[in-house]
Amino acid sequence: MTTVGAYEAKTHFSQLIERVAKGERIIITRHNVPIAALQSIPPQPAAPPEQIIAQLKAFRRNYRLNGLSLRELKEEGRA
Repeated sequence: MTTVGAYEAKTHFSQLIERVAKGERIIITRHNVPIAALQSIPPQPAAPPEQIIAQLKAFRRNYRLNGLSLRELKEEGRA
């Protein structure tokens, strides 16, 4: 585990992000006191298409245009 001062972290942030993307964990310190940790986030599995479609349908049930057309809404936004 690598320790880096806050000023150095700010100065070399993009390089630290590259190291973190490769799996390294970096502790950021201020006056030698740990204040933050940079670490990668585990990849999230993609939801199956069926689940995404079901979520979209559920969303549509809750939000209706109440008789307005998309064209009317678009034109209203231009006024």
